[in-house]
Parts: sequence; structure tokens; C-alpha cells
Amino acid sequence: MTQNKTICIFGGSGFLGKNITQELARAGYRIKIATRIPESAYELKTYGTVGQIVACQCNYNDPESIDKIIKGCDGVINLVGILFEKGKNNFKRAHVDIPSLIAQSCVDSDVQKFIHVSALGINSSISKYAKSKLEGEKAIKEIYPNATFLRPSVIFGAGDSFFNMFAKLATFLPALPLIGGGKTKFQPVYVGDIADATIKILARPDDEYEGRTYHLGGPDVVSFKEIYEILLKEINRDRKLVNVPWPIAKLQGAFIGLLPKPPLTLDQVRSLKKDNIVKEGARGFEDLQITPTAMETILPLYLACYKRGGRFCDKKTA
Repeated sequence: MTQNKTICIFGGSGFLGKNITQELARAGYRIKIATRIPESAYELKTYGTVGQIVACQCNYNDPESIDKIIKGCDGVINLVGILFEKGKNNFKRAHVDIPSLIAQSCVDSDVQKFIHVSALGINSSISKYAKSKLEGEKAIKEIYPNATFLRPSVIFGAGDSFFNMFAKLATFLPALPLIGGGKTKFQPVYVGDIADATIKILARPDDEYEGRTYHLGGPDVVSFKEIYEILLKEINRDRKLVNVPWPIAKLQGAFIGLLPKPPLTLDQVRSLKKDNIVKEGARGFEDLQITPTAMETILPLYLACYKRGGRFCDKKTA
């Protein structure tokens, strides 16, 4: 019975974590949200009944702190990750060291299921981000061989940091940049489908999904340029798309990357040189018996606020 099982989520206060927490709560699981700042997860308590969801302060540098939170849990989900490096908060720490500590704690506490969310395309990407993600997966496999890995493409949904960011830029910029001509291909995946995948894996009574990697992409394979076109059509705005050659993009990424929260870094420019799509023959949603959701069914639900005049600006006909 799910109501008797406890799941711990590391990084649960983020965009993906909130959606997974909501689905777990609906399924009846008890949930621990491991986070550096418990206050950031307090809003998640409203997703469940009284006492069902608990925010736990965790010191990621302290194995004992991690052990204390994981003790007694039936399953663990690791969502810890960063998109850019700042000081001590580097890729190796976030994507290799911390996941390794969590994996070891899962072994020590006899946790039944461990799900680690990684990223799509890390085998071929030349970015530091991707290399650290791949190194993290290898480290986890050595410690906890039965871990299940989820590799999603760019994630979309209400509250995402991808479509929302570009939609916001389109409200005041006259043009949007097409890095490398905007030819890089993506397979955007709906956040709710990833949450469903975690539920499927946790609820499976046998080891069918254990020790496997699932590449998660939506039904649409689109280029960066096509993503812009879909976005602009959705928010009903006309903007120029300006080609930015790779050398200039690298220079821009190097300078913009110095900002406290950069929208672009040199490492992200490197990652755009490789397509972010599911390889033919790879395990994916079909193997989890999940039908991925198309962008056209979700984007209108949360991008309408970026239309000129707001979501209620469309003229109605009698």
C-alpha cells in the first residue's frame, strides 16, 4: 500500500520536484523533501494531507545529515542539479559528489528503489555540464547498481525555466537570438509525464525498471528555431530571429556567464552543438507504458499571460 511507503526527494523544492511531489501525494505516499532551506519547500505541504509532506533540512556536505533523512525511506529520488557553476557550487559537487553520497546512504539504509534524474544526450555532448552528469551516473552505478536513471530532454510545463524565459524576453526584445542558426534539435518533454514515470517505477512491485536508463522525450522533435516560432505564435507576438554564429555566441556566453544568474553561459553554448533528442532504440516512455504529451496541449495553458493585453485579450465572437 502506497500510504505506508515513504519517499525522500532530494532537490524537491524545484520545478520538477514540485510536480513529482504533487503526484506522489495524490498516490498516497508519505514524502520527505530534503533541502538546504526547508522554508523553500513549505508550500509543498499543501499538496497533501496534514503531516503527509515534511520538509527536512539537509547538509549535502555531511553524510550523516543525508543518512538521517534517508533512514526509514522505501524510495529515494535525486533531482539535485545546477545549470551553471558559481564558486564552490560546481558541476562535480552537484552532479557527482552529492549523488554518490545519496547512493551510498541508500545502500546503507536498504532503500528499495533509487531514481536519479539525469539529462538527455550526455553521452555525446562536449559540455562540462553533460560530462559531469555522465560521471555522476557512472559513480552511482558503482555504488547502487539497481538505480533507475531518467534522462529527460528540455522540460516544459507551468513554471518551467525554458519557455517562460524566452516568452518573457519576447515581451520586450525586438529580436531573439538563433545560436548557430537555431538548427539544434530538441524533444521537449512535459513535466507531468516525468512525474508519471517516477510513479510507475516506484509502484512497480518487482525489479522490472531497476538498473535501467530511460530516455524521455516528447512526441515533437523540433529545432531551436521552430521552438521560437511555436512560442511566438502562442503569445501572438512578431519578433525577428537573428542568426548568431558560434564564435560570437561563445563570446557572448563567456561575458553573460559572469552574471549572478546568467541566462546563457559558454558551457551552454557548447551544449547547443549537439542535438538533444532520444536515440533510436533507446528505452523511453513506451517501455514505461506512458504516452508523452504534445506541446500544443500544454503551452496555451500557461503562456497566454505573455500575450499583449494578457490571457483575456483575444476578441470573442458571438
